[in-house]
Formats: sequence, C-alpha cells, structure tokens
Amino acid sequence: MDTSNPAVFVNAELLHFYVGRRVRAVMQVIRSDGGAVIGKSTDEKQLVVKGSPPSVPFTNFVEVIGIVDNEKCIRAETWTNFGDAIDMFSYNKLCQLANGEFKHLFL
Repeated sequence: MDTSNPAVFVNAELLHFYVGRRVRAVMQVIRSDGGAVIGKSTDEKQLVVKGSPPSVPFTNFVEVIGIVDNEKCIRAETWTNFGDAIDMFSYNKLCQLANGEFKHLFL
C-alpha cells in the first residue's frame, strides 16, 4: 500500500479543511452536468466533482478520490462505483472519526 500520498476520508462539511489536498468521499449521484457530477455527500450536503468520469455508467453511489478545489468541489482522479445502496449514516460517522478523536488511526 502506498502511504506517501494518503486520501483523507471526508464529507462535504470537511472539504474546507483540505483545499489543495487529496481526499476520498462517497456521494449519491444526483446528476451529471457537462464536466461535473452533482451529488449528495454522506452529510446530506451538495458536492460537486469535476473531471473525466469513468467510461462505465454510474451506479447510485460512487467514491471519488481527488484534490479539493474549494469548499464544495473535488477534482477527481479516481471514480469507483459503490453500487445502488450504501449506509450513508455509517460512512458519515467514519468521516467524523477519521477527522476527530481517532484521526491518528487513519492515514
């Protein structure tokens, strides 16, 4: 596992802490609008992801790894389909733990 450039688990609320840094986020795809995908983050807030989407169609939920452009936007490097159902509440708790009291347990 390459740990030289880790991607922090985030939801939309945490993006402003990581502008210019590599993150990973799960979102529910709402629509694809030209060069951007609009979705709902695990904390129920809107998230915009720019970059070339994968050649395969999106599932309902995707994970994106990329660089935070601003407090509402990620520039995607990698897209991973996460299927049509995911426990958004639990993933959001994971984001909170990875950025809070247990931050030292995550890369």
